[in-house]
Amino acid sequence: MAVPKRKTSPSRQGMRRSHHAVGQQAHAECSNCGELKRPHHVCGHCGHYDGREVVAAGKDLKGTVRI
Repeated sequence: MAVPKRKTSPSRQGMRRSHHAVGQQAHAECSNCGELKRPHHVCGHCGHYDGREVVAAGKDLKGTVRI
């Protein structure tokens, strides 16, 4: 069975984990109202998606079906 010969130093541990950082989330401008929203998601401000109103404006978007 393969077993490490020496303990991994904190420096090596950190170097290995250097690519595990969380990146920036992408945002796009809503074509209807101009607010920032996640791409391929219903706009939380006006309720539009792909140029049409999917959810009534001002209504809570929690639990709505994504397209």
